[in-house]
Amino acid sequence: MATATSTQSTPTDAPRVLRSHPRAECTGRRHPVSTERIVTVRDGVQLAVRDQRPAHAEATVVLLHGLCLEKESWAGQIRHLTRQWGDRIRIISYDHRGHGRSGSAPKRTYTVAQLAEDLADVLTALHVTGPLTLAGHSMGGMVALAYLGRPAADRPVEPSGLVLAATAAGRLAERGVARLLASPATDVLCGLAAVTPQRAIHLFTKPVCSTLARQFGAQGRSTLSSLISSALAATTSLDTAIGFLPGLRSFDQTSTLGAVRAETIVLSGGADLLTPPSHAQEMAATIPGAAHLHLPTAGHMLLHEAAHAVTDAISRTIATRIGARPQITSTVHSGHAALDPPLGGDPTVAA
Repeated sequence: MATATSTQSTPTDAPRVLRSHPRAECTGRRHPVSTERIVTVRDGVQLAVRDQRPAHAEATVVLLHGLCLEKESWAGQIRHLTRQWGDRIRIISYDHRGHGRSGSAPKRTYTVAQLAEDLADVLTALHVTGPLTLAGHSMGGMVALAYLGRPAADRPVEPSGLVLAATAAGRLAERGVARLLASPATDVLCGLAAVTPQRAIHLFTKPVCSTLARQFGAQGRSTLSSLISSALAATTSLDTAIGFLPGLRSFDQTSTLGAVRAETIVLSGGADLLTPPSHAQEMAATIPGAAHLHLPTAGHMLLHEAAHAVTDAISRTIATRIGARPQITSTVHSGHAALDPPLGGDPTVAA
């Protein structure tokens, strides 16, 4: 059972809410206050959670961020969803273990499967009920799929909506820049992370990745350089970033896709070198009834490059369940899509 008093952390078999702090950024009847919480998951790791919970919400959205990012990466979507739905929906976002304001954890726990278990614990601790939409960007989308791949008894809530943005169901090391995961240099970096001070890893990482990226041309080098810079500048430690690489290399939930029953929208960017559009095409073709929204000129960071498209995909899954239509800025249909204003290029949809 969740509590909201103690600030001490001890391992426990049940997730707990340790403390909460209201934020004053959203006020008024249609703009619910968000609360900062600490949820302690079953192995004792503390996760920083933001819970925007109206008194009578009709649906819940949980937002899952990517590697080296944090819950703030969803700020634009939270703002737009609040404008569209007001106090009709609950919005939960949180920092994965080792990211943002969440606690660090043993490297052996830096796997997508563990993040899916953390998601289950967050849903339990916050007493989330349906209708539920899971929205994941990059590694966050993989977490959503890994959650759906868990036995039914280990899924405290069955999502009715699923939004997968710039992500993959597996086989990351076979395509795009992510092929670097299969390089021996990745194993070298992981070994260094275990025995070398982080400053030394910083000095080593850039030249090694620059050398590896030559095979992908100027665009590949630019993409990888941007990712490295983000990792070094972010609150996520490079130790954490490298710690997740082996798990991403082995991640594979392709066998889960055919069993997904949630209304699903898959979004891809034509300039995404990390998770090329072929991943999205395969997911949309395998998940029953899924729609694929493709933005030809957008890259991997769809949350920013195509912010309204991501928001409106989430809104579509909400509207289906609560029988209402919000004020939206883009529409997604089985035959076409339109953005107003256009962000990330002209989108196309295949159902």
